[in-house]
Amino acid sequence: MNTQILPGSTLGMLGGGQLGRMFTSAAQIMGYKVVVLDPDPQSPAGVIADQHICAAYDDEKALDDMAKLCAAITTEFENIPAQTLAFLEQKTIVHPSSKALASTQNRNVEKNFIASLGIQTAPFFAIRQQQDIAEAEKVIGFPAILKVATFGYDGKGQIPCKTIEDVYAGFEALGEKECVLEQRIDLDKEISVVLARSQTGTIINFPVAENIHVNGILHTTSVPTSVHAEQAQKAIQMANDIAKGLGYVGTMAVEFFVSQSGEIIANEIAPRPHNSGHYTLDACHTSQFEQQVRMLCGLPAGDCDLITPVVMVNLLGDVWGNSQPHWETLLSETNIKLHLYGKQEARPGRKMGHFNVLAETVDQAMQQADTCFENLKAD
Repeated sequence: MNTQILPGSTLGMLGGGQLGRMFTSAAQIMGYKVVVLDPDPQSPAGVIADQHICAAYDDEKALDDMAKLCAAITTEFENIPAQTLAFLEQKTIVHPSSKALASTQNRNVEKNFIASLGIQTAPFFAIRQQQDIAEAEKVIGFPAILKVATFGYDGKGQIPCKTIEDVYAGFEALGEKECVLEQRIDLDKEISVVLARSQTGTIINFPVAENIHVNGILHTTSVPTSVHAEQAQKAIQMANDIAKGLGYVGTMAVEFFVSQSGEIIANEIAPRPHNSGHYTLDACHTSQFEQQVRMLCGLPAGDCDLITPVVMVNLLGDVWGNSQPHWETLLSETNIKLHLYGKQEARPGRKMGHFNVLAETVDQAMQQADTCFENLKAD
């Protein structure tokens, strides 16, 4: 059943970081009130929400209070405990579901799920104990990368491995927690598909984005991409199949590798709006965050079409140095849109904001983005 929730109602957001902040802003612009639950009293979403419940994600009294206030609840990131969503599902509308979230919280579970749909992944092997490593060597070629199975993001909990000895050392360095060993792809490009799936199963896709990572963290996203149309369409179909397989409702993203031989290989599922979808805030008719509101509230999806070529550049705490960046570098350019996340402290590797460069071509946007990024850095 598709239940429409209209402006004036209260929506809930589990998680108070920048994704929660941008959802909150989109929802408030559309006339909704927003309650954010996050344990950080200075969380970026909490400080702009209509109400901030400052509590742990497993605090049942706080969750009960939230459920009473909210017509529907969604999540900011995939590491919200699935049992938290299961608890809330007994009391109010929750999207994505606890079942969908549980399928994406562990890399081994996620990759097995993707493979079960007949979608190609990089060769992988679960490492749960030291004895598994000898078996992994039989099926995984090198170079490879060892990743913790849970709570790893933005390059954290990942160790490149050139030999089997590196895997033994890496497993020990990661505290012998459950890991996945992935064979490295002969990489040409990295792309992502951001989509929205409704309660009735209708899917609408944003344009495929091309991504460049630095030290495991997304640096730039450009749209349109340089991938062939048939490759882009294959990635879209794979992402849609994943969303359908999850029974997913909301905005989500799937990251893909494009190999040198042109294969499209699924990498990771993000059951939420995604960093590579931030370009939609300025370059599409509807942003990924408005789309998240629409899906949660049972409303028709907004138009996803691209208005202009765009390059998004992440701003990490490294850009701050010991002072504020040279904001005038960006703000003096009429085709650049700056988004800062309201975080109190700039730390190396911490996502503090982003900017979108809008131009007639991606090449023009990228050239300007690179120049402005270099000139932006604090002295």
